[in-house]
Amino acid sequence: MEHLTNLSMSIEPLSPMASVSAINDLFLEERFERLLSLPVVANGRPIGVISRSKMQRIMATRFGREINGNKPIHSFMNPLPLVISVDQSVETACNYVTSNISYPITEDFILLKDDAYHGVGSVIDLLRSMETRLMAQNQSLVSMLSALKASQAQLVQSEKMASLGQMVAGVAHEINTPLGYVRNNFEISRDACTQMRVLIDAYDELLGMLQSGAADEQALGTQFSLVQDQRETIDAMFSRDEMDGLFGDTFYGIDQISEIVLNLKNFSRLDQAHVDQVDLNECINSALLIAKNVIKHKAEVVREFGDLPKIRCAPSQINQVVLNLVTNAAQAIETSGTIRIRTRAVGAFVYLVITDDGRGIPPENLEKIFDPFFTTKAIGEGTGLGLSIVIKIIKDHGGEIKVKSIPGKGTAFCISLPIEAQENKESLQ
Repeated sequence: MEHLTNLSMSIEPLSPMASVSAINDLFLEERFERLLSLPVVANGRPIGVISRSKMQRIMATRFGREINGNKPIHSFMNPLPLVISVDQSVETACNYVTSNISYPITEDFILLKDDAYHGVGSVIDLLRSMETRLMAQNQSLVSMLSALKASQAQLVQSEKMASLGQMVAGVAHEINTPLGYVRNNFEISRDACTQMRVLIDAYDELLGMLQSGAADEQALGTQFSLVQDQRETIDAMFSRDEMDGLFGDTFYGIDQISEIVLNLKNFSRLDQAHVDQVDLNECINSALLIAKNVIKHKAEVVREFGDLPKIRCAPSQINQVVLNLVTNAAQAIETSGTIRIRTRAVGAFVYLVITDDGRGIPPENLEKIFDPFFTTKAIGEGTGLGLSIVIKIIKDHGGEIKVKSIPGKGTAFCISLPIEAQENKESLQ
């Protein structure tokens, strides 16, 4: 802790009965320029101070020296000077001076040591010292803020990946379903190709017999019958309409797998600076696809989407918001229920409302749900970061989130996002 010893100036004390003429002698000797104030001391204790500005006003007035020269010092002094102990810290002294000083540029303060006069301190020097300390502290705070932002970004990404990890099993199941019938369709197609090769071989044999001219009618008839039977078998097993449907289903399954993989990529990507004009309804569908396996065993999802203009946002972050809210809604439903998702555009905002008919949130917890690390889940089932990250993302986008809940009836989250970009660009980028 820096103390005030270095800010003091030891000077010769003046008698309280000395005259202004005595002070004038200091002017003549040019010693006054080295002094910031002239304390008046009695028995080692300061009883007042004459500020430099006051002495200058006395001496600068017309006939000031002649009129005031023989007057006692105590008639000009401030009987309640600023008095500080040299053992005080710079912060304490600065707080005292700034709270009590009237003229911070011209007035100075008296320093005491062991309750006795020690010297005069300069307010300017004190404030300069404090400014230096504040600049150092400010630089430290800037460094801490930078580190905090980096930690916050890492925390958001960790929560995102934790949420994704909870969905991996369900996503694997969602991929396996279309993958299963794609594989089945390919096996059917392989069997059809095998049968087609047999038919082609039979046609080749018949064509060879016809071209040679050596085959008798009986052999040709037998080969014709073999080709006809093989063709009828293929037609019975693989009609053209069935094959067209088979290939259509295969492409549909591949498209489903591609969509799931693309949504996984979009959700888990690290490029948080990716900001684009997007359709909020598409973000919701993307998040619902990721959460499908978690939701489908607990709730029916009812979509009530309005016609929305595109908004400027970070789609991966909005996906995370929706995923968190619909997952929480599903977990709040004990056996089975409904999750209703509504969107609409009103004025300069788009609105997203997610409601469930689950167990609801107790009133004593409602004000805490956005607090970091607050969770009512069992240890290991939740980090308590989900909703705190949700509210940060919404605020960074210039939006707002509200919640209403009735225990035993359900919960509703309402999110508003500006259509025109009002987001906190520093946070999103």
